[in-house]
Amino acid sequence: MTSTSEPPTTPDGHHVVIGGRRWRATDPDVPEEAGARLRVHLMAARRAVGAARRAEDPRAERAARDRVQTAKVALGERGTPWWEQSAEERRARWSEGLAALDAPADPG
Repeated sequence: MTSTSEPPTTPDGHHVVIGGRRWRATDPDVPEEAGARLRVHLMAARRAVGAARRAEDPRAERAARDRVQTAKVALGERGTPWWEQSAEERRARWSEGLAALDAPADPG
């Protein structure tokens, strides 16, 4: 059985602490459905990074890393800190990230 407990957070809730290291927490206002979709995209992009590295394909690796970045920004884990954004900016951040990640990949 696996544990589903959340990692500890800093007192302000802005960071999670994993292995003694602080990482920016996901924006708590991202709706559950949007967050779940973003995490699916994130994990797929991470798998694509690994596959591209194994294939020694730098173009595919760059494209996959760009998708990881898009997902992390949309989740609020990178880019402008979510606690410094208005509700409207936060909503736009995850909506635009989902739109970009849901778009068909450019074959070129």
